[in-house]
Amino acid sequence: MHTIPQLVDWHQRFGPRGLVVIGIHSPEFPWERPLDKVRSACQELGIPYPVALDNDFATWKRFRTRYWPTIHLIDKQGIIRFTRIGEGGYAEMEATLRRLLDED
Repeated sequence: MHTIPQLVDWHQRFGPRGLVVIGIHSPEFPWERPLDKVRSACQELGIPYPVALDNDFATWKRFRTRYWPTIHLIDKQGIIRFTRIGEGGYAEMEATLRRLLDED
């Protein structure tokens, strides 16, 4: 499985338990910047969660991101508790996600 289908799956399965998935699109190439292209891509990929456009890389820099894709799991207090760089590792991420959702 790849990152986007996995995030869609988690959004659908764990959304009712409180999971909030937010995509941040930091474009690698200039032609990936226009909002209409991002909207079209989200529709084509079946992305049901919000995707923010980060054309100036402000969010990318704030989270000290270096690679695509990077996933952060953030707890209910807003603390980054897990970071995964690259594809894969979904079983470990889901286990962490389940633990975080079970926390008070």
